[in-house]
Amino acid sequence: MSHGYSPAWRKLTIVILRPLLRALLKRDWRGRGNVPGEGGVIIAANHISEADPLALAHFVYGSGRYPVYLAKSTLFETRFVRTVLRGTGQIPVYRDRADASLALRDAEQALRDGECLVFYPEGSCTRDPELWPMTGQTGVARMALTTGAKVVPVANWGAHELLPYKKGARTGLAGRLKKGFHPFPRKTMKVAAGPPVDLSRYADRPLTRETLRAATDDIMAAITGLLGELRGEEPPKERYDHHRVLEERRAAARAAGEAFEPAVPEPAVPEAAVSEPARQRTGDPKAADS
Repeated sequence: MSHGYSPAWRKLTIVILRPLLRALLKRDWRGRGNVPGEGGVIIAANHISEADPLALAHFVYGSGRYPVYLAKSTLFETRFVRTVLRGTGQIPVYRDRADASLALRDAEQALRDGECLVFYPEGSCTRDPELWPMTGQTGVARMALTTGAKVVPVANWGAHELLPYKKGARTGLAGRLKKGFHPFPRKTMKVAAGPPVDLSRYADRPLTRETLRAATDDIMAAITGLLGELRGEEPPKERYDHHRVLEERRAAARAAGEAFEPAVPEPAVPEAAVSEPARQRTGDPKAADS
């Protein structure tokens, strides 16, 4: 089975979106030569705004590739949007369903078909108060080690000024940003791609929890380093761990006799979607869920 898409739909989206994005955002693009011109490749990026997928897609296309995302299944519920997403080869992610594994299967097939897949290893927009990358989920590392696809780290900065992510209580830089859409004055979208992350030392290892965590940390370190260069700042020595923060809040709520029900972030790669090769290599269907 091949990963299907319509060349006509892809061309149409380019014709429509490129002029709009050029008008909306100024560009500061670096490292486009680090994106391979052909073959299956994973783009692993930080996530700071609900606007950065389009801006990042513009960069990826400007680097000579057409971006493919794993998109929430709810986006496919509207007929026209579903037609566009399927026509351009985007992959739906179903949560809490028996067919959740189809997303990973389709993503792996897309990589083998030579597609360029874009992932946000953090799984959602960063909750770090200063908008640095959080601890990553292990799905991207698992997919890279399962398929042998290269992982190109990409950092982006600027979309948060266009459309700040304001869900939940925000402090620091995130808290100072004004809610809403702010197209004026025209914002600069900074994007930098680094060389592929060297994961060769994990290639022959079983995909244990420890291996996946170490590979994920390497990917996140590369992304964070690039973001530090874009921002002209030194990244924090320790990444924000959203799961740990939530657990601390749960513990505090239990101690106070209060209920605490935070929203669950969308996974970067569906946690239920563990391919059969990955299960065989780990011997543990839950090995990637860390």
